[in-house]
Amino acid sequence: MTYVRPPIRPLPPRPSRYGVDPKFVTRRMADLPNMTSVLLEDLFPDSPKVLYPGEEGIQAIRRATESAMEHMDLSMIQPGDTVNVLASHHGFTLLGGEPYAEMLRTVYDVVKSRTGAKEVRLRAGVGLRFRETEEYIQRFELKKYFDRALGMAPIDEGIAIETEIGTLYGLKRAYDADWIIHVHNSDVREVHFHRQVDRAVKPFGMSYARIETRSTYHQNLGPRAANFTARAIFESEFVQSKFVGAVFMNMAPGGVVSIEADNDLYRINDTVMYDGLRYYGKVFHLLNMIDECIVGLDFPCPVPYVFSAGVIYCNFVGANVDLFDLSVKLPPYTWYTEALYGKDGRPLVPDVPPVNPAIKMVVHNYAWIGYPSAFFAEHLPTIVVGTKQAEIFEHDPQNLEYMKYALIASNLDEAMAFAYRTTGTDKVIAFDGAVGGINVSVSLAEDLCRLAPKASREVDTILLPKWLKQRGLSALAQEA
Repeated sequence: MTYVRPPIRPLPPRPSRYGVDPKFVTRRMADLPNMTSVLLEDLFPDSPKVLYPGEEGIQAIRRATESAMEHMDLSMIQPGDTVNVLASHHGFTLLGGEPYAEMLRTVYDVVKSRTGAKEVRLRAGVGLRFRETEEYIQRFELKKYFDRALGMAPIDEGIAIETEIGTLYGLKRAYDADWIIHVHNSDVREVHFHRQVDRAVKPFGMSYARIETRSTYHQNLGPRAANFTARAIFESEFVQSKFVGAVFMNMAPGGVVSIEADNDLYRINDTVMYDGLRYYGKVFHLLNMIDECIVGLDFPCPVPYVFSAGVIYCNFVGANVDLFDLSVKLPPYTWYTEALYGKDGRPLVPDVPPVNPAIKMVVHNYAWIGYPSAFFAEHLPTIVVGTKQAEIFEHDPQNLEYMKYALIASNLDEAMAFAYRTTGTDKVIAFDGAVGGINVSVSLAEDLCRLAPKASREVDTILLPKWLKQRGLSALAQEA
């Protein structure tokens, strides 16, 4: 079978201090000859129906958010009170950011109309790109919508939070209102870190936390072990005295499946953990079956966060192990894993899993700075397209060695010619944020369609039951 579907148009380049000017992104991976697309619903006919994107457009997000919040108790918020709507930068990277922005606007409208609160403010956390949420606030004009709106960085003033495991530190501005509402999304994103455990609780130890506390999550305890820090903060007397509830954009690889709202965060937590496993598990397992390919990075995000089929690139780097299986002690990529490599680039201990051997070369057509990414270039042959892009990486304090390991090509066609010749494969997968499917070469499309039924069957019968049992969610699956 030969695929003749045209590629899905990728998300356009975005002006940002963290990436090259969009005028320098002159050609996309989807523009290459022999590229096609495979729809997720064709690979997996049981893919969930999405409410966005769809015929109703962005109004579907507003309608679903209003409907979900009808069942949420807001009676504790009195006229004259202040409310912080807590958000994270992750949501703005999904589907162009507009659905998350619209959900935030709707939460504001519902809270204002139902409670008479004096101020409903937006407090948006971020990772290592300290100004990123400020760019999103400006792009979606959220300062004009909320009574106040600002981005929070993990180096901002902290506030001590006494927990059952000792003093941890949140961001003072996250908690400087009478009440807080946690507004997030279920995208599995950094599953190599959180391992789909306490997914809905994670921002209390990340986006809303000081860098000392969130670094405990990333580096001191490692994957699996660190999840309890977020739970400890959330369950603290201080946070519980302010917590109203949560509103979540529930995601699948193809788009937004539902809006979940509840005063009980742990109910949402169970829902998004369960849905994440069953919605993303088949895509993850299918990507694990790819035998060889050239990866194209082509999305307005830092290197590890570029998307394909709802999966970020660094999870494909670790797709040679089952990232959802909690018996897998160490993924091929986390900061914790990086620390187990010596200066010579070799593992210091024998059981460090290598990065995905199916990735034969990486063509970095468009991706941002602002996240330490030298590990990827060191372990995977990498070509960066354009001197402008190479320059910003060379001057990024977090990526001073990225170009030490990468080559520079003057344009995308030159980079691909080198990649084809060097690797001997014509299989290409583009991490370009294509919505509803995957942009791949014809040869890889045929592989994916041939392998998808097996991937689906193995997840349904073997893997999903194991993942759910490991997290104590088997009963939830039976109820569904």
